[in-house]
Amino acid sequence: MKRITVIAAALSVLAAVYAFGAWEYEGRWGCEGTGNAQFKYPFGVAVAPNANVYVADTYGQWIKYFTPTGSFLGKWGGPGTEPGELNFPVHLVVTGGGRCYVSDRNNDRVQYFTTTGSFLGTWGKRGSGNREFNLPWGIDVSSRGTVYVSDYNNNRVQFFTPNGSFLGQWGSSGTGNGQFEKPAGLCVARDGTVYVCDEFNHRIQHFTAAGSFLGKWGSQGDGDGQFEFPRDIDASPNGIVFVADDNNDRIQYFTPSGSFLGKWGERGTGGGKFQAPNGVAVSLTGARVYVADTDNYRIQYFNRNQPGVKPVSLGRLRASFY
Repeated sequence: MKRITVIAAALSVLAAVYAFGAWEYEGRWGCEGTGNAQFKYPFGVAVAPNANVYVADTYGQWIKYFTPTGSFLGKWGGPGTEPGELNFPVHLVVTGGGRCYVSDRNNDRVQYFTTTGSFLGTWGKRGSGNREFNLPWGIDVSSRGTVYVSDYNNNRVQFFTPNGSFLGQWGSSGTGNGQFEKPAGLCVARDGTVYVCDEFNHRIQHFTAAGSFLGKWGSQGDGDGQFEFPRDIDASPNGIVFVADDNNDRIQYFTPSGSFLGKWGERGTGGGKFQAPNGVAVSLTGARVYVADTDNYRIQYFNRNQPGVKPVSLGRLRASFY
């Protein structure tokens, strides 16, 4: 029985390595500035169904979008409070239905647009009631069209219909299950699970689509599975969860229930290094991960390197454990 367990474990490790591979630096674009392909502290990044990449240029007050490798396509926004104008947009999501939802943080509202920036609608104002916000932060849309928003200073998550009608909320200030201290980025996995970066509690929590607590992982630190102010999160098509670990200048990734799988990044300015990564987004194929490298004023992208694995018979593998 012991030998069977060891062999099973070895097969599991081999399968994990083959399935996930290593994430390797592929490219980057952007630098500090106000030009079309420049940024002033980009926070949010999202990948559209057509693979174009959308960026919340937070201090620049723009939404900019690019080809998958960074060629500039267009932008919209600009500073202000009128519909279509922005005041510190932090995160965004692009849906299969052709909408781009933006958390317009300092205007305490959500705005939504076509994928080329034509204004469609908005909801929200400063407050703590239903459909009100105190610095909306993370935003994502489920496969059913439900819009989830992390309400940063109200320590809760609210969710809405596609046009902003209130559906429900959960959360309060605290350290218990389902409580938050500054919920930042969030994402909705394909199975409907909602993952939330509980930033000042240095952990990830996950919930059902209606907000029932499912589990949590993480604590403060720089070890594997620990965080220093996790800022954003996204789930790949196969359920792997990627977290932008802001103050540790790295990306970590996990199984859907929070088991540590791997990490990459360290502080620096070279390719594959970060300074305060605030956004992470996985392509719809799961083959690329994009990171908003905020204090380096750029977007970096990475691909999954599938290692070549020579087929090994079960008998040969068994023999190596005797």
